[in-house]
Amino acid sequence: MNPEDVREEWAERTGEFSPTYYAHKGPNEASEQVRDLLLHFLDPAARVLEIGCSSGRHLAHVHDAGFEDLHGIEINADAIDVLGEEYPGLAADAEFHVGDAGEILPAFDDGAFDAVYTVETLQHIHPDDAEMVFDEVARVTGDLLITVENESARGAGAREDADVSYVNDEFPLYHRDWKAVFEDRGFAQLLSESSKRRDTLRAFRRP
Repeated sequence: MNPEDVREEWAERTGEFSPTYYAHKGPNEASEQVRDLLLHFLDPAARVLEIGCSSGRHLAHVHDAGFEDLHGIEINADAIDVLGEEYPGLAADAEFHVGDAGEILPAFDDGAFDAVYTVETLQHIHPDDAEMVFDEVARVTGDLLITVENESARGAGAREDADVSYVNDEFPLYHRDWKAVFEDRGFAQLLSESSKRRDTLRAFRRP
């Protein structure tokens, strides 16, 4: 798949892994981990951005913890409509930007957000777009960066060292060493934890 195919797949997603699908699943372990890290390291007045917020299940959990200066980037416009129905309080308080993160992030100032986090989003960035997007993620993060991403292939017959695997033979997951990605961009890793879903939670701060 080329970069445009990957973006279109997520911008038009319906059914499994769609905004409605995730809204009905509600908050999960990743939601709790992100919330707890934000509360531990930052004041609730902090400006927080989720890249790939979908229909808001993680961001709503952060909102419930008392954070109000919340922002989301989401490529699927339908997700924001679902969010408004499922989490009206979040929709009223937060600011959302619909489109490709690689096109939206450059509009923000350096260090625009006290915290930036992603949950299973950066793993879908096509290699042709990756360096630019990761540079922008680092640039707009003023303090705390949290990633919850897959780092190895999963599924029957998957090679652990594969650079890419496919979910339901449909869309790609690009497997990267997120510690190296963001340490190369000036961050220091604070912690790393694996989950049952084979995600890896990593938290970074600027030294």
